[in-house]
Amino acid sequence: MRRSNCYFGNPLLRLILFFCIILHKYLIFNYLQQFFIISFLITFNLSMKKSTLFLVLLLSNLNSTNSFSTSKNELSKKIANQNSNIQPTHWGFFAHQQINRLAIFMLPAEMMPFYKKHLRYVMEHSVDPDQRRYALKNEAPRHFIDLDSYGDSVSYKLPIFWNEAVEKFTEDTLMKHGIVPWHIQLMKFQLTKAFKENDATRILKLSAEIGHYIADANVPLHTTSNYNGQKTNQIGIHGFWESRLPELYAKEYDFFVGSAEYERFVGKRAWEAVKNAHLALDSVLVFEQKLNANFNETKKYSIEERNGQNIKVYAKDYSKKYHQSLDNQVERQMKRAIKMIGDIWFTSWVDAGQTDLAALLSFKLSEKQKKEDEIEEKSWLQKLFKAREEN
Repeated sequence: MRRSNCYFGNPLLRLILFFCIILHKYLIFNYLQQFFIISFLITFNLSMKKSTLFLVLLLSNLNSTNSFSTSKNELSKKIANQNSNIQPTHWGFFAHQQINRLAIFMLPAEMMPFYKKHLRYVMEHSVDPDQRRYALKNEAPRHFIDLDSYGDSVSYKLPIFWNEAVEKFTEDTLMKHGIVPWHIQLMKFQLTKAFKENDATRILKLSAEIGHYIADANVPLHTTSNYNGQKTNQIGIHGFWESRLPELYAKEYDFFVGSAEYERFVGKRAWEAVKNAHLALDSVLVFEQKLNANFNETKKYSIEERNGQNIKVYAKDYSKKYHQSLDNQVERQMKRAIKMIGDIWFTSWVDAGQTDLAALLSFKLSEKQKKEDEIEEKSWLQKLFKAREEN
């Protein structure tokens, strides 16, 4: 056999292949690895047919290596998540789950044991509204309200209550620009009803989900039509503010907000939340613009591994400077969300007559209910409707 025809028998070729696989294994399959491959093809002057065959073989080997690595990473992630009960992914999933969890510890002794027993459920299902945004027709508008779409003096234009708002603007207009403060009021009514009926399943489901909408109402970028910086050349700022910053700095935050208090005017409280969040919007946008103008573009982003995949994220140094310029704004908004959730849960329970939740401590989701939940969640994977891309 002529050794010149045996590509992988050549020591130099084996060395090149070895470097390619090592580079891929350590997550730098980029220009450097492409350089090795192209150098190989040029140096050995392979024909087009042979070159194609070699690339197929090489990439097949790299993909199989990556698949094995991904499966190991996913297993590690699952084990870590079981220990922490928090999935640090994306007022992304991490923030929503943290906010719901912390709200539980505000509750009075008559409520806390029931909620603590089902803490994992209330955390995990806090993200259900986001997961079904593309599958349910009217889901997306429940997460935001574009206050800027109503012009100046919005405080005087938008009625607190839904029926009055429909009469003034029509339901189509309201749905187009978002309905989060009105939807919070509807869910509070539904949660009160669930408490009156001692319906443990509904209490848990509604508690988890109203927590999500309340948290969204406290995010500045959920109060504007420029929700992802698309109007100011700041695409990606939504995920930057509500996901990246909490993931990096939540451990440093002081989340003490005191005990849950009765809220007499839930509608007014919901509107105060979105208006206060909207007042913080200028800082969210302007400070990032200023930072971007004075920052080396090549150092603004970095690559991190998430669930076996390499993703582009805002670099830690860039994130740190932005976080410092906001002067704990993310922490303040998270605390407002936590306090409001605890207050609304407590208010719903009081309005229901302070039902005995101790009688529900033995409650467990039936296998039938778990199966129904699983089927419903799978249906959310269908992208049937367009919704805002916030990341």
